[in-house]
Amino acid sequence: MKKLDKPYYVAIFTSKRSKVEDGYEEMSEYLDTLVKEQKGFLGQENIRDANGFGITVSYWESEEDIFAWKNNYAHIEAKKLGQKKWYEYYEVKIAQVNYAYGKKI
Repeated sequence: MKKLDKPYYVAIFTSKRSKVEDGYEEMSEYLDTLVKEQKGFLGQENIRDANGFGITVSYWESEEDIFAWKNNYAHIEAKKLGQKKWYEYYEVKIAQVNYAYGKKI
């Protein structure tokens, strides 16, 4: 296992989508564009299965950068809509990554 020169942070968003589609794709595309402009954003990976369960892992330089994104006005509005109509449930976990290993592509 390799110790990193500098730790980074992850925000892990797990969710179960509702059946409501109204505006979801448009908002998702907008947020995907917006997050890439945020200070400290390093990238993200996501997957969703046929039953609507999904995981998005976003990578950040600092915890402060994650919380700045959490408090971004457009993101706040999207979260309100998500809670109201797009998600049956969701959970967010924040963690610091000190070690990473694997086979690179």
